[in-house]
Amino acid sequence: MLNFKRSARQFGSAAGAEIAEAALVLPLVFTLLLGIIWFGRAFNIYSTIQQAAQQGAITAARATCVTCTPGNQFPSKAEVQTAVAAVLQSSNLSLNQIKASASPVVTSCPPPAPAGGCTKTTNNIWVCRTVQLNTTPPLQCGSIVSFQYPFQFYLPFTSLNLQQVVLSAQAQSRMEN
Repeated sequence: MLNFKRSARQFGSAAGAEIAEAALVLPLVFTLLLGIIWFGRAFNIYSTIQQAAQQGAITAARATCVTCTPGNQFPSKAEVQTAVAAVLQSSNLSLNQIKASASPVVTSCPPPAPAGGCTKTTNNIWVCRTVQLNTTPPLQCGSIVSFQYPFQFYLPFTSLNLQQVVLSAQAQSRMEN
């Protein structure tokens, strides 16, 4: 009878220890899993906005027609914004969340290239056309599209909870002659 009571006490204390261990470990595992999910989402958004910037740069750099007058041969900044919006919408990202940012630093192409410059669309997307893409001969002209997109983490019990990170996207594309 005495051995039975000692065994019962040992089993009772072992079960209590398992519950205490689970109570300590499960919140850590849960936070780790949430971190994996949220960092994965941040990477997905970063990849999407990079692809959107690349599509915008390709759209901005490609002439709409060969026989157009020199000033009207490239798509408007609204068409570039539409190309960016199409990629963003494919991942359920809102074009309206794009944050205002400073203009990218660019060098205009030397003549006879048309005058370039940077303009901002209504949704804070910078479109720079006929800019010099490299400094070594042969010089290449192209377009650059740049914007920033905010992302907010939801990681309870961490210092990252409700922290907003601004993801930047910039892409360039060479203009074809």
